[in-house]
Amino acid sequence: MSRLADQEPECRSEGCPDAVDAVIIPRTSDIGGFTVERALPSRKKRMIGPFVFWDQMGPGEFLAGDGIDVRPHPHIGLSTVTYLFDGTMDHRDSLGTHMTIKPGDMNLMTAGSGIVHSERTGAEDRERTSRLYGIQSWLALPKIHEEGEAAFKHFGADDLPTLDAEGLEVQMIMGEAFGLQSPVEVPWNTLYANVRMAAGAVLPLPRETEERAIYIVSGSVSLCGAEYGAGQMISLRSGTDVAVRAEADTHLMLLGGAVMDGPRYIWWNFVGSRIDQIRDAAERWQAGEFAKVPGDDKEFIPLPDIGTLDRVKA
Repeated sequence: MSRLADQEPECRSEGCPDAVDAVIIPRTSDIGGFTVERALPSRKKRMIGPFVFWDQMGPGEFLAGDGIDVRPHPHIGLSTVTYLFDGTMDHRDSLGTHMTIKPGDMNLMTAGSGIVHSERTGAEDRERTSRLYGIQSWLALPKIHEEGEAAFKHFGADDLPTLDAEGLEVQMIMGEAFGLQSPVEVPWNTLYANVRMAAGAVLPLPRETEERAIYIVSGSVSLCGAEYGAGQMISLRSGTDVAVRAEADTHLMLLGGAVMDGPRYIWWNFVGSRIDQIRDAAERWQAGEFAKVPGDDKEFIPLPDIGTLDRVKA
């Protein structure tokens, strides 16, 4: 997904329980009949572990003949993580990858020093009414990997371990918790899980993860004496014992990891620990120096006003 024009999500910490670091209320954008809810980055909370960007895509429905069309665009310094709840999406990139992602699957695209990709509704889905609903996030790469080689890996739903017990359904997307260990390898300590809870179920959150948050997709939960509803990201303080109780049937995402090795600049679709990395990538995109996407090389997203880069802060 290409980053939209800047507008910070609301982030507050006043009046929160001691274990709650911040409550983030995503901002809503419409990208042509399709709604995106953005929780990260926010003004007060730029990252949670390596998670530097968080979008809820949809839920959206498209009539026959329509669909999502994110034209080819570049990335550096990050890995994109795409996970769907409903619908499908076709990914193509400048490595020659063409992959259709389905619900419960996960696409991991590592940009390194540069990659170009597009995301579109596939031809088969355009023949009928289709839906799209999921999360796309960006992981900042460690400094030693920021300018490494680009890569793409796909993990099917059956590749990711699951737990089904006591009103809990957990799929471990990245990292290790609840006796589950994901096969996904990433260069930074990362925790990411898809969790469904029956009303009344309780989920103790892993204390050893340095930075943690939950994002409530649907339903509502209570923790530390406070109740939170759908569309909120709850960031938790390090080293605290926290258990989440579902007040209704609830769907949430658990995310986090180790504190990143320094702040990151984010401008358009570029992430870097140094502003000169981003400026160089912007100039390369403007000069047409990035590789093309095989099978999708007729369109592209143009560079925004590069003058706005001077106002970017880490």
